[in-house]
Amino acid sequence: MQLARVIGTVVATRKDPRLEGFKLLVVRLQTPEGKDESATIVAVDTVGAGMGERVFIVQGSSARMARECGDKPIDAAVVGIVDTVQF
Repeated sequence: MQLARVIGTVVATRKDPRLEGFKLLVVRLQTPEGKDESATIVAVDTVGAGMGERVFIVQGSSARMARECGDKPIDAAVVGIVDTVQF
């Protein structure tokens, strides 16, 4: 799992039919301290995350294990909304 912040959405009028109904989010990876890293990723939203929220993302085969994503062509998924991080 990685921490990220939602920075935008993607609208795609043409896409694989198996992705119909899924919201696509642009997320920027973050350090545990909350500092933005340079990498951005498009991830399928499985939890109803919104703009500016800090989230957990998973990639690769873990993304396809997220709710309702098993047979979808997905490489990254938002699987949680972060409330706080404590060290």
